[in-house]
Amino acid sequence: MKKKKCLHCGEEITGRADKKFCDDQCRNSFNNKLNSDNINIVRNINNILRKNRRILESMNPAGKTKVKKDKLLTKGFDLKYHTHTYLTKENAVYYFCYDQGFLELDKEWFLLVKNEKE
Repeated sequence: MKKKKCLHCGEEITGRADKKFCDDQCRNSFNNKLNSDNINIVRNINNILRKNRRILESMNPAGKTKVKKDKLLTKGFDLKYHTHTYLTKENAVYYFCYDQGFLELDKEWFLLVKNEKE
């Protein structure tokens, strides 16, 4: 009968016939390494979204205000990342980071809003 080896460390496995790892630490290390690339991408995007939301919230304490685009960008706001959009009847597109949103009024100005409904 062929001896099975741990998928993580390569040590010989004893015990159940369907066992793949020698212990919990090897199993966890194997799965963490397997998923690390996907987890890093998701973690990085979530960090950008949370940062964008914090910036919008800090610049919009009243729930609705106008700010200059360069002021947002100076604080580190990344325009490429948002959670969802809202299209009005007039075809204006609001971009949201969770409950905090923005609308580009022109090349220089943005309208910041807070979605109180959700």
